[in-house]
Amino acid sequence: MGLRSGRRLTLISAPAGFGKTTLVSEWVADCGRPTAWLSLDEEDGDLTRFFVYFISALQTIAPNIGEQALGVLQTPQPPPIESILTTLLNEVIAVTDNFIFVLDDYHMLDSKAIDNALNFLVDHQPPQLHLVITTREDPNLPLARLRVRNQLTELRVTDLRFIPSEAAEFLNQVMDLNLSTEEVSALEIRTEGWIAGLQLAVLSMQGRQDVHGFIHAFAGDHRYIVDYLVEEVLRRQPESIRNFLLQTAILDRLNGPLCDAVTDQLGGKERLETLQRGNFFLIPLDDKRHWYRYHHLFADVLRMHLMTEQPDQIPILHRCASEWYEQNGSTSEAIHHALAAQDFERAANLIERAVPEARRNRQETQLLNWLKAIPDEVLQYRPVLSVHYAGTLLQTGQLDGVKVRLRNAERWLDMPADTQVQPVYVDKEDFQRLPGLVSMYHAAIALTQGDVANTMKHAQQVLELARENDDLLRGSASSLLGLAFWTNGDLETAYQMFSKGMAYLQKVGFISDVIGGSVTLADLQITQGHLHEAMSIYERGLQLATKQQDAPVLRGAADMHVGMSGLYYERNELNIAEQHLLKSKELGELNGLPKNPYRWRVAMAQIQEVQGDLDGALDLLDEAESLYVGDFSPNVRPTSALKARVWVKQGELEKALDWARERKLSIEEEPSYLREFEQITFVRILLSQYQGNHLISLLHDALGLLERLLKAADEGGRIGSVIEILILQALAHQMQEDRPAALISLERALKLSEPEGYMRIFLAEGSSMAELIHDMDARGILPNYTRKLLSAFEVEDQGLDVETPPSAESASSSLIEALSQRELDLLRLFKTELSGPEIAQELVIALSTVRTHTKSIYNKLNVNSRRAAVKKAIELGLI
Repeated sequence: MGLRSGRRLTLISAPAGFGKTTLVSEWVADCGRPTAWLSLDEEDGDLTRFFVYFISALQTIAPNIGEQALGVLQTPQPPPIESILTTLLNEVIAVTDNFIFVLDDYHMLDSKAIDNALNFLVDHQPPQLHLVITTREDPNLPLARLRVRNQLTELRVTDLRFIPSEAAEFLNQVMDLNLSTEEVSALEIRTEGWIAGLQLAVLSMQGRQDVHGFIHAFAGDHRYIVDYLVEEVLRRQPESIRNFLLQTAILDRLNGPLCDAVTDQLGGKERLETLQRGNFFLIPLDDKRHWYRYHHLFADVLRMHLMTEQPDQIPILHRCASEWYEQNGSTSEAIHHALAAQDFERAANLIERAVPEARRNRQETQLLNWLKAIPDEVLQYRPVLSVHYAGTLLQTGQLDGVKVRLRNAERWLDMPADTQVQPVYVDKEDFQRLPGLVSMYHAAIALTQGDVANTMKHAQQVLELARENDDLLRGSASSLLGLAFWTNGDLETAYQMFSKGMAYLQKVGFISDVIGGSVTLADLQITQGHLHEAMSIYERGLQLATKQQDAPVLRGAADMHVGMSGLYYERNELNIAEQHLLKSKELGELNGLPKNPYRWRVAMAQIQEVQGDLDGALDLLDEAESLYVGDFSPNVRPTSALKARVWVKQGELEKALDWARERKLSIEEEPSYLREFEQITFVRILLSQYQGNHLISLLHDALGLLERLLKAADEGGRIGSVIEILILQALAHQMQEDRPAALISLERALKLSEPEGYMRIFLAEGSSMAELIHDMDARGILPNYTRKLLSAFEVEDQGLDVETPPSAESASSSLIEALSQRELDLLRLFKTELSGPEIAQELVIALSTVRTHTKSIYNKLNVNSRRAAVKKAIELGLI
């Protein structure tokens, strides 16, 4: 096996026992290059844990590499992995020597997130780094593409299987057995060149008199050979070695002190070294021979023998391992072995102590798995663990079972002090906080059910019960109160309470919650018409997320960019709005926080709508609707209403009316804050109907509903809604040919909008609104603002003229001359689903070059998106 110039990856894929790890370890020892080695097991499937180990392995090549990334990974809210890898790969580029990174036993992982991260790494792999993967099954990597580009070296079963001559060399020269050609052939045929089978056969033959008879005695597939040969190996070991092998088989990883603790004997380190020298299927996990593991097949059979011969010892062995890991600061492994020992009281104690750190580090999924492993008969006596169970279910979006867990915790609150049965808990202070925690989760449940009254009741109880210095409990309760007031439409109180909650949470270091809370605070300000303050909130959130200019960006920064995009969109600064959305996408957040993938698509749909791509906007809104995940915030701008507005623009009134009927909207319905956006959308449908059939009753219905909506929005201080309602009033009066009434409504809308810089809310209404603003300008009302709006209307009108060139042939000809061949190649790839990095790979150019060409294409075609560029190019016959 050797490295070939320009190849990024060596893949060694074969079933167990074909010597994959041994082959690589011998190869890297002789290849003359530094090597980082990471052996994997099932528990490494957590993305953060995987990359902590990954960076630690890299540090064996360059001691200081990845220090910043390693620190950020272990923060309460880790950054998007693409950001970490980009930073990390930039540091790898600075490494002067070529080196090898081995990922051993990659099949042990079952994580799409890690697969995606590894794809990113391979796509952006610096030339200094050569990646080697050993696995029993092909990894989820673009192997076909790597093969086509000659960037992949592969070794498979046929490459690893011993042929007869190799089997003879191994048996007679390496293992010094002096077997006949017939005996070698028999072993090779029975094992099919399977290296593990040959190795086990050799161990089984040691000390035998009748070697020939043994060779002809075994047959069958690999599984039976392993069982048989391991039994033979174990039978021939001294009792001390045999016991050591069996007792340590419960461990996924082994080192000397851990083995000493489990076997209750000394000398574990020396014994491991002896076993490794004796080919006892012991694989070193680091170059210092500190940690080892057994070959997986060997370990499986050892555990089978342990279960058969010493079943009563298994819980004791796991308990010893748990105690050792606890003493050495490895809580996760300590819990794993306590659960394996079925020592559920010990496991419960460890989990209870681990809850605060697990919550801070967003490890709710692992926490929930631990809690589910604790039997109910143990949980029923542990009120603190029960309430944490309820909270973990809520935080992972699983409402089933929450009330049961809360009731189990609550029953201990009223238990008489002199009762014979006492609650079990680790920390007395945690038990004393129990009433507040129970009330907080009752408040959260009520809010998810839309029960605002009980949300407020329980959240207020939390504030009364919480200690003065319990910032986490006070912060959570204040935030829930803020959301309840928001749901009720009391925006000012909502903002004050939620801000207070975020301040408490920031004090105790829950930074990711504070950054996420910026979205809520900005939403409240936007609803009140305070666009400048909303922008300040997003800017502060972004500053908090990034911390410093050269640091990897924390998760949540992408949400800030999406929010800022929406505000720049309203200012009619569409290029800047789109840049913020592209920045958000670059940060890799589209599969991160629940709000972002939904909000990103809504924001991009707005921009595509302005560009005239209404079908594209609807596609994005469909995606947004499918990605929306409800949280504790009210959904006051449902995506279905946004789609209805696009249908109105398309003239698809039947679709819009079907939506209105489905939502049970009517002119008789009383204004409601939670339905306000939908009710305003319904008015738009009525006005569009009127323009089609001039049925005067529709206009009267629309004006009546607008009057009631305006009164409610005014009283609630929802200036954003007030402005839109006034605009629709002006347009309705204009349809009624009541110009004075139209201008009265419009004048108030302009006066409310001008200080905050609203633009799109007027521009979206088209030529009818432009006429009214002309009248306002002629009357000298807010001349600077009206002229700015009129200028923007004029630019949009000119944009529409671009669609009717003098002749398609001449336009096509001039564009063909203007677009370079590389730009035409890029345009053709725009028609595919390839991402920017994948296009760069396809054209064998840098991603920055793709962006430069893309910008040039947009300028030449006068478009602002890939979809629009493809559409224009097809119209002009370019592709």
